[in-house]
Amino acid sequence: MTRKERYAFVLDYFKQHAPNAETELIYDNPYQLLVAVILSAQCTDKRVNMTTPAIFEEYPDVEALSHATFDELFPLIRSISYPNNKTKHLIGMAKMVVDKFHGEIPMTVEELVELPGVGRKTANVITSVVDNQPNMAVDTHVFRVAARIGLTLNATTPLATEKQLLEFIPKELVHIAHHWLILHGRYICIARTPKCDECGLKPVCKYYQKNVKPGVKAIG
Repeated sequence: MTRKERYAFVLDYFKQHAPNAETELIYDNPYQLLVAVILSAQCTDKRVNMTTPAIFEEYPDVEALSHATFDELFPLIRSISYPNNKTKHLIGMAKMVVDKFHGEIPMTVEELVELPGVGRKTANVITSVVDNQPNMAVDTHVFRVAARIGLTLNATTPLATEKQLLEFIPKELVHIAHHWLILHGRYICIARTPKCDECGLKPVCKYYQKNVKPGVKAIG
């Protein structure tokens, strides 16, 4: 089976079984999504969704957040991983958005990564979720799932994974493919004990063929 055929199988499977996949973070606008994504680094979406309502009630927009002090914001996110750094990042992000971007969340990766607490992965999430831009955010789930299935070959960094995925996934599907891979990694292809028996991608999955059913050849 060629990589192109493997990609075609995987994409067709997700089109049929998860046509409306989307982020599990709860948000109403780009400001709220940016706050949520910054908080979600090395933290579960469930925990973030429990935390953000109080933040958005106290700081309903980026202007309000830009005036927050560390001592005011920290108690609202202390249950999140790395609360010290994330408190500083959120305030710094808000100040820069107000001062440099006139209070509007920028919508290019290049501009977003200028903001405190925003790396390439976060910038790709924001632009793909808000604007359907063909940017592939690679988190631990995407990195793991893409390698296990065989969508990526010898990709040792998130950037290498991103480049290989973008090479084979049609532009119009990139924004939703990001969610397909994340959710598959979160609920089926989990890190320690993947639920291979429940997975519809077994016929083309290299991990399954090698580790679960050795000797079983892939389709094609």
